Amino acid sequence: MDKIRNFCIIAHIDHGKSTLADRMLEITQTVDVRQMENQVLDDMDLEKERGITIKSHAIQMDYTPSLEGRAGERFTLNLIDTPGHVDFSYEVSRSIAACEGAVLVVDATQGVQAQTISNLYMAIEHDLEIIPVLNKCDMDNAMPERVEDEIVELLGCKREEILRCSAKTGEGVPEILDAIVERIPAPKGDPKAPLQCLVFDSVFNSFRGIIAYFKVVNGTMHTGDQVRFVNTGKEYDADEIGILKLDMSPRKEISAGNVGYIISGIKTSTEVKVGDTITHVARPCDKAIDGFEEAKPMVFAGVYPIESEDYEDLRASLEKLQLNDASLTFQPESSMALGFGFRCGFLGLLHMEIIQERLDREFDMDVITTVPNVSYNVYTKDGGMIEVHNPAGMPDLTEIDRIEEPYIRASVITTADYIGPIMTLCLGKRGELVKQEYISGNRMELLFDMPLGEIVIDFYDKLKSISKGYASFDWHMNGFRPSNLVKLDILLNGEQVDALSTLTHRDNAVDFGRRMCEKLKELLPRQQFDIAIQAAIGAKIIARETVKQVRKDVLAKCYGGDVSRKRKLLEKQKRGKKRMKQIGNVEVPQKAFLAVLKLD
Repeated sequence: MDKIRNFCIIAHIDHGKSTLADRMLEITQTVDVRQMENQVLDDMDLEKERGITIKSHAIQMDYTPSLEGRAGERFTLNLIDTPGHVDFSYEVSRSIAACEGAVLVVDATQGVQAQTISNLYMAIEHDLEIIPVLNKCDMDNAMPERVEDEIVELLGCKREEILRCSAKTGEGVPEILDAIVERIPAPKGDPKAPLQCLVFDSVFNSFRGIIAYFKVVNGTMHTGDQVRFVNTGKEYDADEIGILKLDMSPRKEISAGNVGYIISGIKTSTEVKVGDTITHVARPCDKAIDGFEEAKPMVFAGVYPIESEDYEDLRASLEKLQLNDASLTFQPESSMALGFGFRCGFLGLLHMEIIQERLDREFDMDVITTVPNVSYNVYTKDGGMIEVHNPAGMPDLTEIDRIEEPYIRASVITTADYIGPIMTLCLGKRGELVKQEYISGNRMELLFDMPLGEIVIDFYDKLKSISKGYASFDWHMNGFRPSNLVKLDILLNGEQVDALSTLTHRDNAVDFGRRMCEKLKELLPRQQFDIAIQAAIGAKIIARETVKQVRKDVLAKCYGGDVSRKRKLLEKQKRGKKRMKQIGNVEVPQKAFLAVLKLD
Protein backbone atom coordinates (compact mmCIF):
# COMPACT_ATOMS: atom_id res chain seq x y z
CA MET A 1 0.00 0.00 0.00
CA ASP A 2 2.86 2.44 0.52
CA LYS A 3 3.35 2.36 -3.28
CA ILE A 4 -0.17 3.76 -3.96
CA ARG A 5 -1.07 7.46 -4.29
CA ASN A 6 -4.66 8.67 -4.80
CA PHE A 7 -5.00 12.27 -5.94
CA CYS A 8 -7.33 14.59 -7.86
CA ILE A 9 -6.72 17.71 -9.92
CA ILE A 10 -8.78 20.75 -8.86
CA ALA A 11 -8.92 24.25 -10.37
CA HIS A 12 -11.16 27.05 -11.65
CA ILE A 13 -12.74 26.70 -15.12
CA ASP A 14 -10.21 26.70 -17.96
CA HIS A 15 -7.04 26.65 -15.87
CA GLY A 16 -5.78 23.50 -17.61
CA LYS A 17 -6.83 20.47 -15.51
CA SER A 18 -7.65 18.15 -18.42
CA THR A 19 -4.54 19.20 -20.37
CA LEU A 20 -2.36 18.47 -17.33
CA ALA A 21 -4.04 15.05 -16.99
CA ASP A 22 -3.29 14.40 -20.71
CA ARG A 23 0.44 15.11 -20.16
CA MET A 24 0.56 12.87 -17.08
CA LEU A 25 -0.98 9.98 -19.04
CA GLU A 26 1.54 10.60 -21.84
CA ILE A 27 4.58 10.67 -19.53
CA THR A 28 3.50 7.53 -17.64
CA GLN A 29 2.69 5.86 -21.02
CA THR A 30 -0.77 4.89 -19.74
CA VAL A 31 -2.32 5.87 -23.07
CA ASP A 32 -1.03 4.59 -26.39
CA VAL A 33 0.27 7.26 -28.80
CA ARG A 34 -2.44 6.18 -31.26
CA GLN A 35 -5.19 6.77 -28.69
CA MET A 36 -3.82 10.12 -27.53
CA GLU A 37 -5.98 13.18 -28.20
CA ASN A 38 -6.84 16.41 -26.39
CA GLN A 39 -9.04 15.93 -23.29
CA VAL A 40 -8.47 12.16 -23.59
CA LEU A 41 -10.35 11.46 -20.33
CA ASP A 42 -13.46 13.40 -21.37
CA ASP A 43 -15.37 10.62 -23.08
CA MET A 44 -18.60 12.51 -23.84
CA ASP A 45 -18.92 14.29 -27.19
CA LEU A 46 -20.55 17.12 -25.29
CA GLU A 47 -17.40 17.64 -23.20
CA LYS A 48 -15.14 17.80 -26.24
CA GLU A 49 -17.48 20.15 -28.14
CA ARG A 50 -17.76 22.63 -25.30
CA GLY A 51 -14.19 22.15 -24.05
CA ILE A 52 -15.41 21.59 -20.48
CA THR A 53 -15.31 18.63 -18.10
CA ILE A 54 -18.76 17.53 -16.92
CA LYS A 55 -17.92 14.22 -15.20
CA SER A 56 -15.02 13.35 -12.93
CA HIS A 57 -12.84 10.69 -14.59
CA ALA A 58 -10.72 8.17 -12.68
CA ILE A 59 -7.71 6.44 -14.25
CA GLN A 60 -4.74 4.45 -12.92
CA MET A 61 -1.13 5.15 -13.94
CA ASP A 62 2.14 3.34 -13.21
CA TYR A 63 5.08 5.64 -12.56
CA THR A 64 8.77 5.19 -11.71
CA PRO A 65 10.02 8.43 -10.10
CA SER A 66 13.51 9.86 -10.62
CA LEU A 67 13.87 10.89 -6.97
CA GLU A 68 16.93 10.05 -4.90
CA GLY A 69 16.40 6.88 -2.91
CA ARG A 70 13.27 6.02 -4.94
CA ALA A 71 14.91 5.12 -8.24
CA GLY A 72 13.59 1.89 -9.75
CA GLU A 73 10.50 1.75 -7.48
CA ARG A 74 7.17 1.49 -9.28
CA PHE A 75 4.27 3.52 -7.91
CA THR A 76 0.56 3.20 -8.69
CA LEU A 77 -1.04 6.63 -9.12
CA ASN A 78 -4.85 6.84 -9.14
CA LEU A 79 -5.79 10.15 -10.75
CA ILE A 80 -9.26 11.74 -10.78
CA ASP A 81 -9.71 14.68 -13.19
CA THR A 82 -12.53 16.94 -11.94
CA PRO A 83 -14.81 19.59 -13.53
CA GLY A 84 -14.21 23.29 -12.85
CA HIS A 85 -17.66 24.80 -13.29
CA VAL A 86 -19.62 25.70 -10.14
CA ASP A 87 -22.63 23.67 -11.43
CA PHE A 88 -20.60 20.45 -11.18
CA SER A 89 -19.07 21.03 -7.75
CA TYR A 90 -20.80 17.88 -6.43
CA GLU A 91 -18.56 15.83 -8.75
CA VAL A 92 -15.55 17.60 -7.22
CA SER A 93 -16.67 16.92 -3.62
CA ARG A 94 -17.08 13.18 -4.36
CA SER A 95 -13.66 13.01 -6.02
CA ILE A 96 -12.05 14.75 -3.06
CA ALA A 97 -13.59 12.20 -0.67
CA ALA A 98 -11.89 9.35 -2.60
CA CYS A 99 -8.37 10.87 -2.43
CA GLU A 100 -5.53 11.65 -0.01
CA GLY A 101 -4.10 14.59 -1.94
CA ALA A 102 -4.98 17.25 -4.50
CA VAL A 103 -3.06 19.08 -7.20
CA LEU A 104 -4.31 22.68 -7.12
CA VAL A 105 -3.80 24.19 -10.58
CA VAL A 106 -3.70 27.99 -10.96
CA ASP A 107 -3.45 29.78 -14.31
CA ALA A 108 -0.32 32.00 -14.38
CA THR A 109 -2.11 34.47 -16.68
CA GLN A 110 -5.27 34.85 -14.57
CA GLY A 111 -4.31 34.18 -10.97
CA VAL A 112 -6.45 32.82 -8.13
CA GLN A 113 -10.16 32.87 -8.97
CA ALA A 114 -13.40 32.14 -7.11
CA GLN A 115 -13.68 28.43 -7.90
CA THR A 116 -9.98 27.95 -7.02
CA ILE A 117 -10.76 29.14 -3.50
CA SER A 118 -13.98 27.16 -3.00
CA ASN A 119 -12.45 23.89 -4.31
CA LEU A 120 -9.39 24.48 -2.14
CA TYR A 121 -11.53 24.90 1.00
CA MET A 122 -13.38 21.69 0.12
CA ALA A 123 -10.04 19.84 -0.11
CA ILE A 124 -8.77 21.34 3.17
CA GLU A 125 -11.98 20.24 4.95
CA HIS A 126 -11.12 16.65 3.97
CA ASP A 127 -7.51 17.07 5.25
CA LEU A 128 -6.00 16.56 1.80
CA GLU A 129 -2.35 17.30 1.10
CA ILE A 130 -2.31 20.22 -1.38
CA ILE A 131 0.32 20.55 -4.12
CA PRO A 132 0.08 24.06 -5.67
CA VAL A 133 0.93 24.14 -9.39
CA LEU A 134 1.32 27.20 -11.58
CA ASN A 135 0.20 26.34 -15.12
CA LYS A 136 0.58 28.15 -18.49
CA CYS A 137 4.02 29.55 -17.51
CA ASP A 138 5.08 29.45 -21.18
CA MET A 139 2.57 32.13 -22.22
CA ASP A 140 3.70 35.68 -23.01
CA ASN A 141 1.18 37.27 -20.64
CA ALA A 142 2.02 34.96 -17.68
CA MET A 143 2.69 36.70 -14.34
CA PRO A 144 4.29 33.87 -12.32
CA GLU A 145 5.72 36.06 -9.53
CA ARG A 146 2.46 37.90 -8.91
CA VAL A 147 0.36 34.74 -8.96
CA GLU A 148 2.84 32.97 -6.67
CA ASP A 149 2.31 35.81 -4.15
CA GLU A 150 -1.46 35.16 -4.32
CA ILE A 151 -0.97 31.39 -3.76
CA VAL A 152 1.40 31.96 -0.81
CA GLU A 153 -1.14 34.34 0.72
CA LEU A 154 -4.01 31.90 0.14
CA LEU A 155 -2.29 28.67 1.25
CA GLY A 156 0.35 29.96 3.63
CA CYS A 157 2.88 27.66 1.94
CA LYS A 158 6.53 28.38 1.13
CA ARG A 159 7.33 29.87 -2.26
CA GLU A 160 9.59 26.94 -3.22
CA GLU A 161 6.72 24.47 -2.69
CA ILE A 162 4.88 25.93 -5.71
CA LEU A 163 5.68 24.03 -8.93
CA ARG A 164 5.74 25.75 -12.30
CA CYS A 165 4.70 23.94 -15.46
CA SER A 166 3.16 24.22 -18.88
CA ALA A 167 0.56 21.49 -19.39
CA LYS A 168 0.51 22.24 -23.12
CA THR A 169 4.23 21.61 -23.74
CA GLY A 170 4.71 19.10 -20.89
CA GLU A 171 7.47 21.18 -19.28
CA GLY A 172 7.58 20.69 -15.49
CA VAL A 173 5.06 17.81 -15.44
CA PRO A 174 7.58 15.05 -14.37
CA GLU A 175 8.41 17.25 -11.33
CA ILE A 176 4.69 17.31 -10.42
CA LEU A 177 4.54 13.48 -10.60
CA ASP A 178 7.64 13.28 -8.36
CA ALA A 179 6.04 15.72 -5.91
CA ILE A 180 2.89 13.53 -5.82
CA VAL A 181 4.98 10.50 -4.86
CA GLU A 182 6.99 12.52 -2.33
CA ARG A 183 4.35 14.70 -0.64
CA ILE A 184 0.99 12.89 -0.83
CA PRO A 185 0.58 10.25 1.90
CA ALA A 186 -0.15 6.61 1.02
CA PRO A 187 -3.75 5.53 1.74
CA LYS A 188 -4.44 4.19 5.23
CA GLY A 189 -6.26 0.90 5.56
CA ASP A 190 -5.82 -2.75 6.42
CA PRO A 191 -5.93 -5.30 3.56
CA LYS A 192 -6.63 -8.08 6.14
CA ALA A 193 -9.63 -6.33 7.79
CA PRO A 194 -13.29 -6.98 6.77
CA LEU A 195 -14.06 -5.49 3.35
CA GLN A 196 -15.16 -1.83 3.23
CA CYS A 197 -15.48 -0.07 -0.15
CA LEU A 198 -16.90 3.38 -0.84
CA VAL A 199 -18.96 3.70 -4.07
CA PHE A 200 -18.11 7.10 -5.58
CA ASP A 201 -19.63 6.77 -9.06
CA SER A 202 -21.60 4.41 -11.28
CA VAL A 203 -22.49 4.06 -14.93
CA PHE A 204 -25.14 2.15 -16.88
CA ASN A 205 -24.05 -0.30 -19.58
CA SER A 206 -26.86 -1.77 -21.70
CA PHE A 207 -25.03 -5.15 -22.04
CA ARG A 208 -23.52 -5.64 -18.59
CA GLY A 209 -25.92 -3.81 -16.28
CA ILE A 210 -24.78 -1.23 -13.77
CA ILE A 211 -21.04 -0.81 -13.20
CA ALA A 212 -20.09 0.73 -9.83
CA TYR A 213 -16.77 2.50 -9.25
CA PHE A 214 -15.39 2.20 -5.72
CA LYS A 215 -12.39 2.92 -3.51
CA VAL A 216 -11.31 0.07 -1.19
CA VAL A 217 -10.87 1.55 2.30
CA ASN A 218 -10.22 -1.73 4.15
CA GLY A 219 -9.95 -5.40 3.15
CA THR A 220 -9.50 -7.16 -0.20
CA MET A 221 -12.08 -8.07 -2.86
CA HIS A 222 -11.64 -11.11 -5.15
CA THR A 223 -13.46 -12.09 -8.33
CA GLY A 224 -16.48 -14.28 -7.49
CA ASP A 225 -16.86 -12.99 -3.90
CA GLN A 226 -20.38 -12.56 -2.56
CA VAL A 227 -20.80 -8.89 -1.69
CA ARG A 228 -23.51 -6.78 -0.09
CA PHE A 229 -24.37 -3.13 -0.71
CA VAL A 230 -24.96 -1.98 2.88
CA ASN A 231 -27.54 0.82 2.43
CA THR A 232 -29.79 -1.04 -0.01
CA GLY A 233 -29.14 -4.44 1.64
CA LYS A 234 -28.90 -6.19 -1.76
CA GLU A 235 -26.44 -9.06 -2.29
CA TYR A 236 -24.56 -9.90 -5.52
CA ASP A 237 -21.70 -11.99 -6.87
CA ALA A 238 -18.68 -10.00 -8.03
CA ASP A 239 -18.65 -11.42 -11.60
CA GLU A 240 -15.83 -9.12 -12.66
CA ILE A 241 -13.66 -6.66 -10.78
CA GLY A 242 -10.79 -4.61 -12.09
CA ILE A 243 -8.98 -1.29 -12.25
CA LEU A 244 -9.72 1.75 -14.38
CA LYS A 245 -7.22 2.31 -17.15
CA LEU A 246 -8.45 4.15 -20.27
CA ASP A 247 -10.74 1.13 -20.61
CA MET A 248 -11.68 -1.22 -17.79
CA SER A 249 -8.92 -3.69 -17.01
CA PRO A 250 -10.00 -6.90 -15.13
CA ARG A 251 -8.02 -8.14 -12.10
CA LYS A 252 -8.29 -11.16 -9.78
CA GLU A 253 -8.20 -9.02 -6.61
CA ILE A 254 -8.22 -5.41 -5.47
CA SER A 255 -6.96 -4.56 -2.00
CA ALA A 256 -7.11 -1.61 0.41
CA GLY A 257 -6.12 1.82 -0.91
CA ASN A 258 -6.91 1.03 -4.54
CA VAL A 259 -9.67 2.25 -6.84
CA GLY A 260 -11.61 -0.17 -9.07
CA TYR A 261 -14.93 -1.17 -10.62
CA ILE A 262 -17.35 -4.05 -10.02
CA ILE A 263 -19.75 -5.70 -12.49
CA SER A 264 -22.32 -7.94 -10.86
CA GLY A 265 -25.27 -7.91 -13.27
CA ILE A 266 -27.29 -5.24 -11.40
CA LYS A 267 -30.25 -4.33 -13.59
CA THR A 268 -32.23 -1.83 -11.49
CA SER A 269 -30.77 1.65 -11.18
CA THR A 270 -32.26 2.28 -7.72
CA GLU A 271 -30.12 -0.53 -6.26
CA VAL A 272 -26.88 1.42 -6.54
CA LYS A 273 -26.46 4.62 -4.55
CA VAL A 274 -23.40 6.86 -4.72
CA GLY A 275 -21.84 6.97 -1.23
CA ASP A 276 -22.95 3.39 -0.39
CA THR A 277 -20.59 0.86 1.22
CA ILE A 278 -19.75 -2.56 -0.29
CA THR A 279 -18.79 -5.38 2.10
CA HIS A 280 -18.56 -9.20 2.12
CA VAL A 281 -21.66 -11.25 2.92
CA ALA A 282 -19.64 -13.84 4.88
CA ARG A 283 -17.53 -11.35 6.87
CA PRO A 284 -19.27 -7.97 6.92
CA CYS A 285 -17.74 -4.75 8.28
CA ASP A 286 -19.02 -3.25 11.56
CA LYS A 287 -20.38 -0.02 10.11
CA ALA A 288 -20.88 1.68 6.78
CA ILE A 289 -18.50 4.41 5.66
CA ASP A 290 -19.92 7.92 6.00
CA GLY A 291 -21.04 8.62 2.45
CA PHE A 292 -21.34 12.04 0.82
CA GLU A 293 -23.69 14.84 1.74
CA GLU A 294 -26.77 14.73 -0.47
CA ALA A 295 -26.52 17.27 -3.28
CA LYS A 296 -28.93 20.15 -2.70
CA PRO A 297 -30.64 21.15 -5.93
CA MET A 298 -30.70 24.91 -6.47
CA VAL A 299 -32.81 25.23 -9.60
CA PHE A 300 -36.06 23.37 -10.27
CA ALA A 301 -37.73 22.92 -13.65
CA GLY A 302 -40.42 20.65 -15.05
CA VAL A 303 -39.28 18.19 -17.73
CA TYR A 304 -42.11 16.80 -19.88
CA PRO A 305 -42.07 14.38 -22.83
CA ILE A 306 -43.40 15.90 -26.05
CA GLU A 307 -45.47 12.73 -26.67
CA SER A 308 -47.37 11.70 -23.54
CA GLU A 309 -46.82 7.96 -24.22
CA ASP A 310 -43.05 8.51 -23.74
CA TYR A 311 -43.57 9.18 -20.00
CA GLU A 312 -42.24 5.78 -18.82
CA ASP A 313 -39.30 5.98 -21.23
CA LEU A 314 -38.45 9.39 -19.79
CA ARG A 315 -38.54 7.95 -16.25
CA ALA A 316 -36.15 5.13 -17.27
CA SER A 317 -33.83 7.63 -19.00
CA LEU A 318 -33.72 9.92 -15.96
CA GLU A 319 -32.96 6.95 -13.67
CA LYS A 320 -30.04 5.88 -15.89
CA LEU A 321 -28.81 9.46 -16.04
CA GLN A 322 -29.04 9.75 -12.25
CA LEU A 323 -26.63 6.80 -11.91
CA ASN A 324 -24.04 8.75 -13.81
CA ASP A 325 -24.91 12.14 -12.33
CA ALA A 326 -25.87 11.77 -8.67
CA SER A 327 -26.68 15.48 -8.28
CA LEU A 328 -29.80 15.16 -10.46
CA THR A 329 -33.04 14.72 -8.49
CA PHE A 330 -36.54 14.21 -9.88
CA GLN A 331 -40.10 13.46 -8.81
CA PRO A 332 -43.30 12.99 -10.83
CA GLU A 333 -45.66 15.93 -11.37
CA SER A 334 -48.44 16.86 -13.77
CA SER A 335 -49.37 20.06 -15.52
CA MET A 336 -52.64 21.19 -17.09
CA ALA A 337 -50.84 22.35 -20.22
CA LEU A 338 -48.20 19.65 -20.65
CA GLY A 339 -49.64 16.46 -19.10
CA PHE A 340 -47.44 14.14 -17.02
CA GLY A 341 -43.75 14.79 -16.46
CA PHE A 342 -41.13 15.26 -13.75
CA ARG A 343 -40.03 18.13 -11.53
CA CYS A 344 -36.23 17.94 -11.69
CA GLY A 345 -33.72 19.58 -9.38
CA PHE A 346 -30.45 20.85 -10.89
CA LEU A 347 -27.36 22.50 -9.43
CA GLY A 348 -27.57 25.38 -11.90
CA LEU A 349 -28.59 26.45 -15.39
CA LEU A 350 -25.58 24.90 -17.15
CA HIS A 351 -26.33 21.62 -15.37
CA MET A 352 -29.93 21.84 -16.61
CA GLU A 353 -28.79 22.53 -20.18
CA ILE A 354 -26.34 19.59 -20.11
CA ILE A 355 -29.03 17.19 -18.77
CA GLN A 356 -31.40 18.27 -21.57
CA GLU A 357 -28.67 17.74 -24.14
CA ARG A 358 -27.74 14.31 -22.70
CA LEU A 359 -31.38 13.17 -22.68
CA ASP A 360 -31.53 14.02 -26.37
CA ARG A 361 -28.18 12.46 -27.38
CA GLU A 362 -27.89 9.41 -25.16
CA PHE A 363 -31.54 8.39 -24.84
CA ASP A 364 -33.13 10.07 -27.88
CA MET A 365 -35.73 11.79 -25.66
CA ASP A 366 -37.40 14.97 -26.93
CA VAL A 367 -38.48 16.98 -23.89
CA ILE A 368 -40.05 20.33 -23.05
CA THR A 369 -38.51 22.12 -20.08
CA THR A 370 -40.51 24.70 -18.14
CA VAL A 371 -39.23 27.98 -16.71
CA PRO A 372 -36.61 27.22 -14.02
CA ASN A 373 -37.24 28.49 -10.49
CA VAL A 374 -35.95 27.97 -6.96
CA SER A 375 -37.80 26.56 -3.94
CA TYR A 376 -39.61 28.89 -1.53
CA ASN A 377 -40.91 28.40 2.01
CA VAL A 378 -44.55 29.49 2.21
CA TYR A 379 -45.96 30.05 5.73
CA THR A 380 -49.76 29.78 5.99
CA LYS A 381 -51.99 31.65 8.44
CA ASP A 382 -52.70 28.47 10.42
CA GLY A 383 -48.96 28.20 11.29
CA GLY A 384 -47.99 25.50 8.75
CA MET A 385 -45.05 25.67 6.30
CA ILE A 386 -45.10 24.39 2.72
CA GLU A 387 -42.00 24.06 0.53
CA VAL A 388 -42.99 25.22 -2.96
CA HIS A 389 -40.85 24.14 -5.95
CA ASN A 390 -43.46 24.97 -8.55
CA PRO A 391 -45.59 28.14 -8.87
CA ALA A 392 -48.63 25.92 -9.56
CA GLY A 393 -48.28 24.50 -6.02
CA MET A 394 -48.77 27.92 -4.37
CA PRO A 395 -51.65 28.04 -1.85
CA ASP A 396 -54.40 30.64 -2.30
CA LEU A 397 -53.31 34.24 -1.62
CA THR A 398 -55.81 34.56 1.22
CA GLU A 399 -54.17 31.66 3.11
CA ILE A 400 -50.59 32.94 2.90
CA ASP A 401 -49.04 34.67 5.91
CA ARG A 402 -45.57 35.25 4.38
CA ILE A 403 -43.21 33.81 1.77
CA GLU A 404 -39.50 33.30 2.43
CA GLU A 405 -36.98 32.94 -0.41
CA PRO A 406 -33.49 31.42 -0.31
CA TYR A 407 -30.55 33.83 -0.04
CA ILE A 408 -26.94 33.16 -1.00
CA ARG A 409 -23.60 34.62 0.01
CA ALA A 410 -21.94 35.43 -3.32
CA SER A 411 -18.23 36.07 -3.74
CA VAL A 412 -17.09 37.96 -6.85
CA ILE A 413 -13.36 38.29 -7.54
CA THR A 414 -12.43 40.95 -10.07
CA THR A 415 -9.93 43.69 -10.94
CA ALA A 416 -10.66 47.17 -9.58
CA ASP A 417 -11.58 48.50 -13.08
CA TYR A 418 -14.90 46.64 -13.13
CA ILE A 419 -16.09 47.37 -9.57
CA GLY A 420 -18.68 49.98 -10.67
CA PRO A 421 -20.62 47.92 -13.25
CA ILE A 422 -20.50 44.79 -11.02
CA MET A 423 -21.89 46.74 -8.05
CA THR A 424 -24.68 48.10 -10.27
CA LEU A 425 -25.51 44.59 -11.53
CA CYS A 426 -25.60 43.01 -8.05
CA LEU A 427 -27.58 45.83 -6.44
CA GLY A 428 -30.02 45.71 -9.38
CA LYS A 429 -30.56 42.02 -8.53
CA ARG A 430 -31.61 43.02 -4.97
CA GLY A 431 -28.14 42.25 -3.61
CA GLU A 432 -26.68 43.78 -0.43
CA LEU A 433 -22.95 44.46 -0.22
CA VAL A 434 -21.49 42.70 2.84
CA LYS A 435 -17.83 43.66 2.40
CA GLN A 436 -15.14 44.36 -0.15
CA GLU A 437 -11.42 43.79 0.28
CA TYR A 438 -8.25 43.77 -1.78
CA ILE A 439 -6.74 40.28 -2.26
CA SER A 440 -3.50 41.43 -3.87
CA GLY A 441 -2.40 44.26 -6.10
CA ASN A 442 -5.34 45.32 -8.24
CA ARG A 443 -7.66 42.38 -7.46
CA MET A 444 -10.64 42.64 -5.14
CA GLU A 445 -13.16 40.30 -3.56
CA LEU A 446 -16.75 41.56 -3.17
CA LEU A 447 -19.18 39.71 -0.92
CA PHE A 448 -22.92 40.12 -1.50
CA ASP A 449 -26.07 38.67 0.06
CA MET A 450 -28.46 38.02 -2.84
CA PRO A 451 -31.72 36.17 -3.49
CA LEU A 452 -31.00 32.88 -5.30
CA GLY A 453 -34.00 33.45 -7.61
CA GLU A 454 -32.33 36.55 -9.07
CA ILE A 455 -29.11 34.80 -10.12
CA VAL A 456 -30.74 31.65 -11.51
CA ILE A 457 -31.40 32.85 -15.02
CA ASP A 458 -28.86 35.23 -16.55
CA PHE A 459 -26.68 36.67 -13.78
CA TYR A 460 -23.51 34.73 -14.65
CA ASP A 461 -23.65 35.65 -18.35
CA LYS A 462 -24.12 39.34 -17.54
CA LEU A 463 -21.28 39.28 -15.01
CA LYS A 464 -18.93 37.78 -17.60
CA SER A 465 -19.88 40.31 -20.28
CA ILE A 466 -19.56 43.46 -18.12
CA SER A 467 -16.20 42.30 -16.75
CA LYS A 468 -14.91 41.16 -20.19
CA GLY A 469 -14.61 37.63 -18.74
CA TYR A 470 -12.30 38.63 -15.86
CA ALA A 471 -14.70 38.40 -12.90
CA SER A 472 -15.10 34.99 -11.29
CA PHE A 473 -18.08 34.03 -9.19
CA ASP A 474 -18.81 31.51 -6.46
CA TRP A 475 -21.57 31.20 -3.87
CA HIS A 476 -23.04 29.17 -1.04
CA MET A 477 -26.46 29.06 0.64
CA ASN A 478 -27.13 31.60 3.38
CA GLY A 479 -30.59 30.78 4.77
CA PHE A 480 -34.08 32.09 3.97
CA ARG A 481 -35.52 35.62 4.33
CA PRO A 482 -39.10 36.99 4.08
CA SER A 483 -39.78 38.58 0.71
CA ASN A 484 -42.59 40.36 -1.14
CA LEU A 485 -43.17 37.75 -3.88
CA VAL A 486 -46.14 37.40 -6.22
CA LYS A 487 -47.20 34.69 -8.63
CA LEU A 488 -47.25 35.94 -12.20
CA ASP A 489 -49.59 34.00 -14.50
CA ILE A 490 -49.67 34.04 -18.29
CA LEU A 491 -53.10 33.67 -19.92
CA LEU A 492 -53.71 32.79 -23.56
CA ASN A 493 -57.29 33.64 -24.56
CA GLY A 494 -58.21 33.65 -20.88
CA GLU A 495 -56.75 30.13 -20.32
CA GLN A 496 -53.90 29.97 -17.81
CA VAL A 497 -50.71 28.27 -19.06
CA ASP A 498 -49.32 26.86 -15.81
CA ALA A 499 -45.96 25.96 -17.35
CA LEU A 500 -45.25 29.68 -17.95
CA SER A 501 -46.16 30.79 -14.40
CA THR A 502 -43.33 32.30 -12.36
CA LEU A 503 -42.80 33.62 -8.85
CA THR A 504 -41.20 37.04 -8.93
CA HIS A 505 -40.64 40.05 -6.70
CA ARG A 506 -43.53 42.54 -6.73
CA ASP A 507 -41.25 45.40 -7.88
CA ASN A 508 -40.16 43.45 -10.99
CA ALA A 509 -43.54 41.89 -11.80
CA VAL A 510 -45.04 44.55 -14.12
CA ASP A 511 -41.88 44.96 -16.17
CA PHE A 512 -41.31 41.18 -16.36
CA GLY A 513 -44.97 40.53 -17.34
CA ARG A 514 -44.81 43.12 -20.10
CA ARG A 515 -41.59 41.67 -21.53
CA MET A 516 -43.03 38.13 -21.39
CA CYS A 517 -46.12 39.20 -23.36
CA GLU A 518 -44.02 40.99 -25.99
CA LYS A 519 -41.74 37.97 -26.38
CA LEU A 520 -44.65 35.53 -26.67
CA LYS A 521 -46.27 37.75 -29.29
CA GLU A 522 -43.17 37.28 -31.47
CA LEU A 523 -43.06 33.51 -30.94
CA LEU A 524 -46.64 32.29 -31.12
CA PRO A 525 -47.70 31.36 -34.65
CA ARG A 526 -50.72 33.28 -35.98
CA GLN A 527 -54.03 31.43 -35.96
CA GLN A 528 -57.37 31.97 -37.73
CA PHE A 529 -58.51 33.95 -34.67
CA ASP A 530 -57.06 36.65 -32.40
CA ILE A 531 -54.93 35.34 -29.52
CA ALA A 532 -54.95 37.54 -26.41
CA ILE A 533 -51.75 37.18 -24.37
CA GLN A 534 -52.14 38.53 -20.84
CA ALA A 535 -49.94 38.68 -17.75
CA ALA A 536 -51.87 38.63 -14.50
CA ILE A 537 -51.24 38.80 -10.75
CA GLY A 538 -54.24 37.11 -9.18
CA ALA A 539 -57.26 38.68 -10.93
CA LYS A 540 -55.43 41.85 -11.97
CA ILE A 541 -54.23 42.01 -15.59
CA ILE A 542 -50.92 43.92 -15.75
CA ALA A 543 -49.97 43.55 -19.43
CA ARG A 544 -51.57 42.50 -22.69
CA GLU A 545 -50.56 41.82 -26.28
CA THR A 546 -52.63 40.46 -29.18
CA VAL A 547 -51.49 38.12 -31.94
CA LYS A 548 -53.63 39.22 -34.89
CA GLN A 549 -55.62 36.63 -36.78
CA VAL A 550 -54.90 35.44 -40.30
CA ARG A 551 -57.82 36.74 -42.36
CA LYS A 552 -59.16 35.88 -45.75
CA ASP A 553 -60.26 38.88 -47.81
CA VAL A 554 -64.01 38.11 -48.09
CA LEU A 555 -64.71 41.47 -49.79
CA ALA A 556 -62.60 40.67 -52.84
CA LYS A 557 -65.65 39.65 -54.88
CA CYS A 558 -67.64 42.80 -53.93
CA TYR A 559 -66.77 45.47 -56.41
CA GLY A 560 -69.06 48.47 -56.10
CA GLY A 561 -72.60 47.77 -54.93
CA ASP A 562 -74.27 48.54 -51.65
CA VAL A 563 -72.32 48.69 -48.35
CA SER A 564 -74.84 46.33 -46.67
CA ARG A 565 -73.54 43.44 -48.84
CA LYS A 566 -70.04 44.02 -47.52
CA ARG A 567 -71.28 44.27 -43.95
CA LYS A 568 -73.22 41.00 -44.32
CA LEU A 569 -70.08 39.14 -45.47
CA LEU A 570 -67.96 40.67 -42.70
CA GLU A 571 -70.56 39.74 -40.04
CA LYS A 572 -70.63 36.17 -41.36
CA GLN A 573 -66.83 36.00 -41.14
CA LYS A 574 -66.92 37.48 -37.61
CA ARG A 575 -69.38 34.80 -36.43
CA GLY A 576 -67.16 32.08 -37.90
CA LYS A 577 -64.07 33.52 -36.15
CA LYS A 578 -65.95 33.63 -32.83
CA ARG A 579 -67.00 29.98 -33.15
CA MET A 580 -63.44 29.03 -34.11
CA LYS A 581 -62.06 30.85 -31.05
CA GLN A 582 -64.36 28.81 -28.78
CA ILE A 583 -63.12 25.47 -30.07
CA GLY A 584 -59.58 26.42 -31.18
CA ASN A 585 -56.63 25.83 -28.87
CA VAL A 586 -53.22 27.52 -28.91
CA GLU A 587 -50.09 25.38 -29.23
CA VAL A 588 -47.17 26.88 -27.29
CA PRO A 589 -43.88 26.04 -29.04
CA GLN A 590 -40.81 24.90 -27.02
CA LYS A 591 -39.05 28.13 -28.06
CA ALA A 592 -41.55 30.08 -25.97
CA PHE A 593 -40.58 28.25 -22.77
CA LEU A 594 -36.88 28.82 -23.45
CA ALA A 595 -37.41 32.45 -24.46
CA VAL A 596 -38.40 33.34 -20.93
CA LEU A 597 -34.78 32.59 -19.94
CA LYS A 598 -33.40 34.94 -22.56
CA LEU A 599 -35.73 37.91 -22.11
CA ASP A 600 -32.88 40.41 -22.34
